[in-house]
Amino acid sequence: MAICLASLVSGPIQRYLDHMRYFLAMSLLFVPLSADAEATRHTVVSIHGEAFRINDKPTYAGRSFNGMKIEGLLLNARLVQGIFDDLNPETREQWKYPDGPWDADRNTREFCAAMPEWRRRGLIAFTINLQGGSPQGYSKKQPWLNSAIAPDGSLRPEYMARVERILDKADQLGMVVILGYFYFGQEPRLADEAAVVKATQNATDWLLARAYTNVVIEIANECNNINYHEIIQPKRAAELIELVQARSAGKVKSPARRLLVSTSLTGGKVPTDAMAAACDFLLLHGNGVKQPDGIRKMVDDTRKLNTYHGQPILFNEDDHFAFDQPDNNFLAAVSRRAGWGYFDYRIGEEGFDEGYQSVPVNWGISSARKRGFFNLLSKLTGADGN
Repeated sequence: MAICLASLVSGPIQRYLDHMRYFLAMSLLFVPLSADAEATRHTVVSIHGEAFRINDKPTYAGRSFNGMKIEGLLLNARLVQGIFDDLNPETREQWKYPDGPWDADRNTREFCAAMPEWRRRGLIAFTINLQGGSPQGYSKKQPWLNSAIAPDGSLRPEYMARVERILDKADQLGMVVILGYFYFGQEPRLADEAAVVKATQNATDWLLARAYTNVVIEIANECNNINYHEIIQPKRAAELIELVQARSAGKVKSPARRLLVSTSLTGGKVPTDAMAAACDFLLLHGNGVKQPDGIRKMVDDTRKLNTYHGQPILFNEDDHFAFDQPDNNFLAAVSRRAGWGYFDYRIGEEGFDEGYQSVPVNWGISSARKRGFFNLLSKLTGADGN
């Protein structure tokens, strides 16, 4: 009889208990934090004029490099796969590690483990996205299913648990997270426009419930992609921007008293007047801009917009490097008082060490491109580059 009971406990009952523990843990993710928990936040991002501030001090305070003012910039990297998973069993196998099967928790764990070194080298901000980005760099078809947002606009708890780990770690390290809500490779799976609005409300409420003060919002990565629902695209982009601003008004412990919000366009394009009027900061992409002078022109043209009202400007995606050259896209952006964001991916048959956007990801500073970026970042910011 004892043998039978033991087998029962280790079989169906044990599986039931494991499931109950899992669902209890997931349900706790959506319980608002107490006032005491709110008080433990360490990092507050804000904007003063064209400058970003962290804990009411300009970023890179007092820092200049070769006559270029670094103070107030938000230098960043596109690291959108920090919460990646693939819920499509037909494509999941292609993301396996060199030493084992794909593991979403391992990916986030290794991401968090790498963050202190990024910060030590001068990186104070990065972009992640609730729907990731192409794990192949650029992809015409995207059959994999990687989204923290379900088709009805609800949030998937297992994804949000990974988001929470990253945001908490960033808060501890004094880092800003540019959190993207939507990505055109996955957003079309949302049922309709109502689901898009619901997802925006749910993601915003999730952030507010946890009292995050180190997060700024990118509504959509490249919102002019035709695959998006209409409400995300440029003509109506201000609707979701203003929704987040209004929904968070008075609920954030920062000078703005709300979340700071923007959205982005494809490489080489500057915001529309309607976008510039609504956004708290302006996001540019340098993809396709092969000459540094093109980057300078983008920043200049953005400041010439009729509705530009002195917001900070930053690139949070650019896949051009030449970090060892006297001029490159990174330096061009900084020369115009704009932040810049490093975006790299595995090219062809390059190995596991290459590319922060290619899955599986080696989150270390493990390739020549990564070292080139961090070496230049360290020089610009005066960080420890050793």
